[in-house]
Amino acid sequence: MGVLGESQTRRALAHLLHTAVELSGRNRCDIAREADLHKDALRRTLCGERSPSLGEALRILASSGMAPHAHLLLFLGAGGDQATRWLQTDIARFFEELVGELPSALERVLGNQVHDVKPRWAKGTAHRVARLLADHIDELERKDALLGEASASFGGRHG
Repeated sequence: MGVLGESQTRRALAHLLHTAVELSGRNRCDIAREADLHKDALRRTLCGERSPSLGEALRILASSGMAPHAHLLLFLGAGGDQATRWLQTDIARFFEELVGELPSALERVLGNQVHDVKPRWAKGTAHRVARLLADHIDELERKDALLGEASASFGGRHG
């Protein structure tokens, strides 16, 4: 995602927030009240006429039942389209937990080596983490299948 102009950024953020509010199924007045915003300020924010503060954007996402930090990080790092695609998904909640835990995990595991980490390693590390996660999911699916077969066998003998 390249550097965006103010109006383009406001439009993209408004789209993310508007989609979050719509997907929530909640009344806008309830979201505005919970987010501590006047209902007109929420309306103007959602249509891109008003730029929300960072706190307001987080509160709108949280009031909409979304993972607020994950979606703002996705918005900043990967763009509004990615953040919008991941609304109301388990991967967004996973990302929120991952990003929240990652700094302390890096410091704990790397110790003094944390200062030796090079920015150029980020892309490869991201792909490696994704592969590790895919392998973990495959392993869990295999274990579930084996447990299902064992359960069927067990039920068949005593049925």
